[in-house]
Amino acid sequence: MQESEFEKLVLEAFEGLPTEIRQKMENVAITVEQRPSAEQLRKTGTRYGNCLLGLYEGVPKTAWGRGFGGNLPDKITIFQEGIENFAASPATIKDLVKNVVWHEIAHHFGFSERGIKLLEKKRPRP
Repeated sequence: MQESEFEKLVLEAFEGLPTEIRQKMENVAITVEQRPSAEQLRKTGTRYGNCLLGLYEGVPKTAWGRGFGGNLPDKITIFQEGIENFAASPATIKDLVKNVVWHEIAHHFGFSERGIKLLEKKRPRP
């Protein structure tokens, strides 16, 4: 898939979120990269060759305190190559992008991996 097509899927996934969630997102950039850097793999404890689909780097909104401001934006990175390799078929790439974007945004709002798993059980599916 062309990078521009993949970026469009990421934008559609973001725009598909409820308005109240999108409006509460502050100081965060969503980017697309082909694959994680060696530093990102090291920071997450992901071994080379293991699949990293997305990554949230920043200070979750739940940790913001008084006087918090002037910091660089948080960053959500969606990894195109990992998603394309993980998807069972080209048709499932869109759904996987949607789920990864949702997952990483949940981290922005302070949810841990465990908390996200609990949310996913309650999340309505199309």
